[in-house]
Amino acid sequence: MGAAAKLARTRAGEGQSAAAAKLGVHVQTIARIESGEPGVAIGHVMGMLALYGIATKLQPSEDGEPGS
Repeated sequence: MGAAAKLARTRAGEGQSAAAAKLGVHVQTIARIESGEPGVAIGHVMGMLALYGIATKLQPSEDGEPGS
């Protein structure tokens, strides 16, 4: 997801600071999202994806068990 967010941001011609300002987060948070660093709040990740029009779809595992 991080790589897709970075690609979308750069295609939009925006820097990390512009994305951070739009999302109301620190520029370091954008860098962490784009690098795929664990521990970034899911709301920030989803917000960045939405900002650049990246659709996400959550699906259950094939056996229907969470975490499988």
